[in-house]
Amino acid sequence: MISAGPERGSVIRYAYLWADESAQGREEGRKDRPALVLALSIKQADGATEVLVLAVTHTPPADGADAVAFPQDMKRAVGLDDAPSWIVTTEANAFLWPGPDVRPVPGRTPKTVIYGKVPDSLLQQVARSYLANREKQRSRLVPRTA
Repeated sequence: MISAGPERGSVIRYAYLWADESAQGREEGRKDRPALVLALSIKQADGATEVLVLAVTHTPPADGADAVAFPQDMKRAVGLDDAPSWIVTTEANAFLWPGPDVRPVPGRTPKTVIYGKVPDSLLQQVARSYLANREKQRSRLVPRTA
């Protein structure tokens, strides 16, 4: 069910922990949700893969710079619902793959934790937004596993 690791641009099912929940001392996300794999890095010492994910939400951003709209056609292509969604670019979770918070996609046979992959054009747009928010010190990182 859990592969060796996702690719950049993969949309996975994940128990995302929002930064405000982490600040309140919570260690578990409230619900499983799609999350976009923005970046991967390999730890030299043990070869483990660290994954940086951004939450996908139905809640519109208060500020347009806080998220990137997830185009309907791309949502359908990876098997998500038809409701409007955004990829949040003001915070991220980082964890070692696969980690305890990766979940199987409901209703998929064979079982998988990956919904699908977004095109590079969307991934680049999301990366630019995330980096711009980081440069403006408008982003928060929640480390999930050591």
